[in-house]
Amino acid sequence: MHPKLLSIKYFTYNLPEEKIAFHPLAHRDESKLLIYRDGNIQESTYKNIAEQIPSGSLMIFNNTKVVEARLLFQKPTGGVIEIFCLEPHESYPDITTAMNQVGKVQWLCLIGGASKWKPGMILSLPLQIGGKNYLLEASYIEKRTDCFVIELRWDCPVSFAEVLHYAGHVPLPPYIKRADERADKTRYQTVFAQHEGSVAAPTAGLHFTENILNHLADRNIQTDFVTLHVGAGTFKPVKADIMENHEMHYEWIEVKQSLISSLMQHRETPIVAVGTTSMRTLESLYWLGTKLLHHPNIFDNQLPILTQWECYEIQHQPTLGEALEALLHYMQKNNRDRLLAKTQIIIAPGYNFKVVEGLVTNFHQPASTLLLLVAAFIGNDWKKVYDYALQHNFRFLSYGDGNLLWRYKNN
Repeated sequence: MHPKLLSIKYFTYNLPEEKIAFHPLAHRDESKLLIYRDGNIQESTYKNIAEQIPSGSLMIFNNTKVVEARLLFQKPTGGVIEIFCLEPHESYPDITTAMNQVGKVQWLCLIGGASKWKPGMILSLPLQIGGKNYLLEASYIEKRTDCFVIELRWDCPVSFAEVLHYAGHVPLPPYIKRADERADKTRYQTVFAQHEGSVAAPTAGLHFTENILNHLADRNIQTDFVTLHVGAGTFKPVKADIMENHEMHYEWIEVKQSLISSLMQHRETPIVAVGTTSMRTLESLYWLGTKLLHHPNIFDNQLPILTQWECYEIQHQPTLGEALEALLHYMQKNNRDRLLAKTQIIIAPGYNFKVVEGLVTNFHQPASTLLLLVAAFIGNDWKKVYDYALQHNFRFLSYGDGNLLWRYKNN
């Protein structure tokens, strides 16, 4: 069956609210870890995850950094309007460029209390940076189908990323029903976060500490990084009965040429994705390389983009090595050390995995595209895994526990 024809009603389960983790544990690496391999389940903790990974494996992490994307503006009458900064206006070539803007920027946003924002009204928010007082102002530019275009201006010589750091709030997921706290600034962030641009954390990485990374190195497990800036669309529920009618969100990915070379060298050893975002990035690389093999000049004058169903419709599929070699050749020909692209890939049952053998991930919401990805990876045993977790006091969702899944052997 083509994944377009899948009904989301077969990928749901009952998640009681008391199973959702509203706060992280005191120590990142004390979260429980469910290990699934060939139909069997066992328990451990993240501090011991290195013992569960074969020596010589390659583990890939997402080093995106969450920005404080929620801005709370107060109207002169006292009411509050929330601006949630989703992604930069399409006039900017990438997220990094938009984040580095000084003085003003245009952003695509969600608005809480939009009906209270009258035309022509400029919202303002006090900024205090380096002991000096400044002002952040927001102007309504345009209403689109699913967002607003907002122009933000500030009167101090700092980047927009710094403005968000000083004025914004941590964008906790909507199912964490509490206000953000001081601790969330560090705990809703991985210890290796580097490139600013996400409005949601790559939550599988939240459990990792420097001690775990050192333990992995001691066991000759290589680690490397990709960057996928997580958008709010990761929480977008599947409301369509059939997946064909669900529009997957685009996300920005960025990978170094050295990462692609590392994948080439580990084709015969297990590659483990830490998080669904790392998974989507790695699998997208194969399909982008495949597109290049079919159409060598396809990306010469445009941003490399992988659309939602494209990977299910390509008939002639090369080996992983051939696809990666095509990407390397493209980058070398264009003198690019980094590949910047957008992916809309949806990984659902029926998907043929090309890169990843192991997946570290949290427990995901019912009827979500992330749960579809898990079902594609381990087949119908996803129900066994989630039933076990519910019955054995695992904590769910972003601040919850996680699992190490090995690809279902018939996939």
